[in-house]
Order: sequence, then structure tokens, then C-alpha cells
Amino acid sequence: MPGDVPRSPEAAKLHAPLARLLRPLVRLLIRSGITLPMLTELLRELYVNVAEYDFALSGKEQTDSRVSLLTGIHRKEVRRLRGAGAPVNAVPATVSQTSRILARWLADPEFSDADGRPLPLPRIAEPLQPSFERLVVSVTRDVRPRAVLDEWLDRHLVIIDDQDRAVLVQAAYVPRSGEDQQLYYLGRNLHDHIAAAVTNVEAPSPQFLERAVHYDGLTKELAEHLQQRSREVAMQALQKLNREAHAGSDGVLPGRWRWNFGVYVYSEEVVPPATAGRPGDHNDEEPRT
Repeated sequence: MPGDVPRSPEAAKLHAPLARLLRPLVRLLIRSGITLPMLTELLRELYVNVAEYDFALSGKEQTDSRVSLLTGIHRKEVRRLRGAGAPVNAVPATVSQTSRILARWLADPEFSDADGRPLPLPRIAEPLQPSFERLVVSVTRDVRPRAVLDEWLDRHLVIIDDQDRAVLVQAAYVPRSGEDQQLYYLGRNLHDHIAAAVTNVEAPSPQFLERAVHYDGLTKELAEHLQQRSREVAMQALQKLNREAHAGSDGVLPGRWRWNFGVYVYSEEVVPPATAGRPGDHNDEEPRT
């Protein structure tokens, strides 16, 4: 069409996977009231930010002209946007605090059993005995254990049993819909998954494990069964690696590296089905959502 910008072969090959990747995000954006002009402004900031820092030439100052050449954004706009860009590493204090306390409760042998199940913890116990107070203090002294317990009770992360012990609710492993913690991990986990996949595409050989088991043409019953089994197997893997990471890092001076191990499970009804495929047949039809 007249006015279309010519695309390189590499850009053309990315069009279909990029459209599929962005579709659920666009659905979330529309539902959340983020319009195309708002997203465009954010993308402008990110394009300039990434070009400015990730594509700088060694020993040379990154100029407005080069950023403009890399991004296709006018120099005047580049000058306005340089130094901007949405923060991608900021961790809300409540998210960081909650996740660290939960990780220790699930990993530290003092607060969990041999299978990684969190022990019921007395609110306060004798010195050197496991308790909720001791758990919180082992992670942070910036907030009172009672304040943490009251907040977690209000959020239904824990309950108090008939022996006056704090019991971690299994649903606490998954943040509630729309809360700050869930939105933080939306950005963090999707970033790391995409970053791993992009690194593998760019590198001569894959550097990160990024695999999936996928079957099409399943019955609803089998899909639901596999989803439940996936949850069970995934939680076992997550708890085991959490314990290993905790044991290896507890009491060690902090370094500059971070690590993230994630698991995702997804199933949906494909409407209308392209063909009555056999289990295992690949289906590239875009599902209606």
C-alpha cells in the first residue's frame, strides 16, 4: 500500500509471532483503559531508552542523530525523550517484603518440613523456637511482625488455627487478581520469559532453557486433567528449587546476578476448530479469544 514503510526480511518474519505475542497484552490494555496513543507514547520512550543504552558504541557518545537513525523517531522527539523510559526494575516494597518472607517460610528447614510444606507457626514462641515473629524478623526488622500478620490476615494469606498458630493458605502462593503484587510479576515474569527467548533467537546457540509441551485436538476432560497435573508437577519443581536457592544464598554476601525459574500452564478451547486433529497434531490457527 502507498505510504507503507519497507520491511527487512528479518522484520517481516517477526510480524506473525509478534502479533500473536501482543494479542493478549492488547486485550489487557483495552480492558484497563490504556489507549493506543498512551501505548504509543510509552513505546516512544522505550525505543529511545533502549537505543540510548543498549545500542551505544563502545568509547563513543550516543548522539541524538544515531538514536533517531536506530528508532525512526525524529531528533526533536529523541531530545525530549532521552533519559525517560518506564522503570523496569523497581520492586514495590510490599511485594519484595511479602515474597521474601514467603520464600523463607517455604524454604528454610526451621519453618518448613522435609517436603517443603510450610509449618504452622505460633505467633510468638520461646527464644530459638520457630514462630511467625521469628520468621519475619529473620527477613526484615523494618516492620513489626504483628503488622505483617495483621496485613496477611486481612489479605487472607494466612489463617489462625485453634492452637493460635499462623497457617499459610495455599492460595497465598498466587497473588489475587489485579493487586499490585500480581501486576508486578506480570511485568517481571513476562520480561524474563521474552528476554530468554530473544536471547536464544539472537545467540548462535540457545543459552536458556525455553521449552513447552503442547498438544492440540484434546478433549476438555483431558485438557483439565493435564492442567491439574501440570500444577502439581510445577509446584514440586518450584518448591525444590526455592529450597536449593535459599540454602545456597542464605548468609552469603550478595552478588550482582539474579536468577528466575518460571513455569506456565495454559489451555483454551479453540473455536472454531480448524480440523478434527489428532492429539499432538500442530495447529497454527489463531484462536478466537
